[in-house]
Amino acid sequence: MINFIKNFRNDESGAVTVDWVVLTAAVVGLAVAAYSSIQSGAEDMTKATSSFMGSKTPGSFE
Repeated sequence: MINFIKNFRNDESGAVTVDWVVLTAAVVGLAVAAYSSIQSGAEDMTKATSSFMGSKTPGSFE
């Protein structure tokens, strides 16, 4: 039994999996944050372009 506990304590085969899970979660979190930032900026730009184009009349070059 003592031998099993010593071997179990020294076994690090699952540690890599835990590292990858944490790194993947961090990457997904950053992607979600970037997406929300890009989405709000794109919506603002679309609204500004729409109001600019709506204020112009066809054929005017001003």
